[in-house]
Amino acid sequence: MGQSATRIEGRAKTTGRVSYVHNMSVPGMLEARVVRSLVAHATITGIDVEAARAVPGVHAVITGEDIRKVLPHPYFGPAFHDQPVLALDKVRFIGEPVVAVLARDARTAEEAAALVDVSYEELPAVFDAVEACAPDAPLVHDELRPGGTFADLKHLSGRRATNVALEYRLRRGDVDAAFAALPHVFTHTFTTPAIAHAPLEPVVAIGRVADDGGLIIDSATQNPSIVRLEVARLFELPEAMVQIRTTFLGGGFGAKLYPKLEPLVAACAVITGRPVRLALSMEETFLTITRHASTIRVTSGVDADGVIRARKVEAWWNGGAYADIGPRVTQKSGLTAAGPYDIDNVWIDSRAVYTNLPPAGAMRGFGVPQVAWAYERHTDLMARELGMDPVDFRRRNLLRRGGVHHTGTVLQDTANEEVLEELARAMEWDRPLDPGSGPVRRGRGVGIAMKAVVTPSTSGAVVRLNADGSASVMCPTVDVGQGSATVMAQLTAEALGLPDGRVRVSHADTDTTPYDTGTLGSRSTFHVGNAVVAAARAVRARLLEAAAQMLDVPVDDLDIHAGEVLVRGGGPRVSFRDVMVSRLGIQAGHITEASEFTPDYDPPNLDTGQSERAAAFWMSGAAGADVEVDTETGRVTVNRLVIVGDAGRALNPELVRTQLTGGAVMQFGMTMSEELRYDEGQSTSPGLGFYKVPGILDVPPMEAVIVEVPQRDGPYGAKGVGETGTFAVSPAIANAIQDATGADLTALPLTAERVLSAIRAAGGSS
Repeated sequence: MGQSATRIEGRAKTTGRVSYVHNMSVPGMLEARVVRSLVAHATITGIDVEAARAVPGVHAVITGEDIRKVLPHPYFGPAFHDQPVLALDKVRFIGEPVVAVLARDARTAEEAAALVDVSYEELPAVFDAVEACAPDAPLVHDELRPGGTFADLKHLSGRRATNVALEYRLRRGDVDAAFAALPHVFTHTFTTPAIAHAPLEPVVAIGRVADDGGLIIDSATQNPSIVRLEVARLFELPEAMVQIRTTFLGGGFGAKLYPKLEPLVAACAVITGRPVRLALSMEETFLTITRHASTIRVTSGVDADGVIRARKVEAWWNGGAYADIGPRVTQKSGLTAAGPYDIDNVWIDSRAVYTNLPPAGAMRGFGVPQVAWAYERHTDLMARELGMDPVDFRRRNLLRRGGVHHTGTVLQDTANEEVLEELARAMEWDRPLDPGSGPVRRGRGVGIAMKAVVTPSTSGAVVRLNADGSASVMCPTVDVGQGSATVMAQLTAEALGLPDGRVRVSHADTDTTPYDTGTLGSRSTFHVGNAVVAAARAVRARLLEAAAQMLDVPVDDLDIHAGEVLVRGGGPRVSFRDVMVSRLGIQAGHITEASEFTPDYDPPNLDTGQSERAAAFWMSGAAGADVEVDTETGRVTVNRLVIVGDAGRALNPELVRTQLTGGAVMQFGMTMSEELRYDEGQSTSPGLGFYKVPGILDVPPMEAVIVEVPQRDGPYGAKGVGETGTFAVSPAIANAIQDATGADLTALPLTAERVLSAIRAAGGSS
């Protein structure tokens, strides 16, 4: 542990030998293409598929009514059962799947899809989350039907006459009384746009009917176990009859969580009796899932000593036409929406809202980058008004280890203080900065944020010691590029006492790997890692028992090192293989152990959000930016970006650094250029030609700083860092721009036009 081991799949990836689901082909496979809605909200009045069916090579043209024949209740979703496999009766956003065309090849399917004619009777639509909460707003759904996938959402019940899917509430102290008694009260409103995940491998799935009548689905999914659960429910099959398989993913970032294409390809396979593949284009992936646009209003009361005594946060999350996991994003980001500060009086309302836009769901950060953008810009604006240094203001108000979070949970292993101090050191904050002269001005800014890992959740693992002394790990984590296979191999080797290269980690397959909530929310190292370590230690114990019999010594006299069992005090040493051979007399058999890990969780009070154990662990991350701004054009150059993250213990420091910088690069793009734009529900940024992801030459010089405050119940003290680098990038850059120019920025992205407008509004150069 603590060594930067080489990624076990690195050579295969860099030489192009890794197989992705997107590259798979199955004999007899049909290619599917989807006909999508051209209107934002409408009743379907007719579907003419005859011309498409007549195209040579077309095998079937499938509508929602065809789906209903094999699925009596064809609605899915992890939080609400609200999304039809294909549109039924209505469409709710531009781009919603209405018809599936299946053909011998993709080109034929695409040509035929263009011939399908769908007629509509348009209905009023709503696109803004705040407007959708108004009593007279058009209703996206006549009735809300919650699902039962997650324990922390089971309190939801069916509702009518509302677009609010979930409202998370947190109440601590008396905010209104505190505001009335305080000398300084500040209110600011911030917005973020919808964002595309843009994984290089678009969303893809292949469905087929198994010989025994079950379903086999190869999918680029981040949580096969949950997908199996939903597909089995839809088709009224035992879970054992549904197999979800995956391999390395070409990126995910949340776009490939929960059912996406799997219900459709499975239904098409059942209808046709043939394997069916559906691989989306990048433009279609943009229409399938997005990151929530948000509107967040923050009000804070500060006393005469610069201490924040009260904070009220109101957040509206634009969930689009279908809930996906949006209610959980609303809930989990809501509980940290007051920031990493020690505040006596807190009021939070966080709402998941339906609109007639593409669905929004999980994305790296799970809502925290949006709320951190708001509360960290708010923090700098307050510090500026109060005449206080931004870092000192944060130091004065920071929530430290051992303090009580706004949820009522005591923070035992957080590193807010260490993270902030490391950021100040790396930024040389105490050294004066030359602001420059002339039109180009220079400034610097910081931000700090914290996130609760998604809780409750469960992970399992199986570890097998083979007869030759090597080990196999049946691990449910999906490697989406984060290096989880390498870390799980390291954990297994450490727990078993094996040298490098003697552990193999399998890909997630619901027939062979245990249950896992999903590769999401920076949870895998902690949850699956704990399960892997427990299973490996159980294998180790059985191995030592066998060695004790072989050597005729007590188990307590034995130890393990580098693949050998040794007797303490200079006694004999035997290899793992020799011990395994001693059990059966030949090199055969294996020792297998399974473990399942579920951390403690105290469900929050639904009225107050209070909980003694709101999360299994907490992540702390900070960012600092040094920028130059051309006040005549609004162009921003980030000269340096510093990312600081708490890893608990860095099991593989190089992987931790690349996770921190990888997350920061993503958030940098969302800060400076990325934005999904819509005109009355119609996307005006369809695909990478219009949606501006930063290229390698756009990425600023970057430094990652690892903070290690061991997580006492983590595997060897570790916790996840997959999202930590995203948290504070946006406010740090905006705070630096304001430091340089006085520009008051409240909306992302920070385009040159937006920055120039803010400079002019602040009375700066034109």
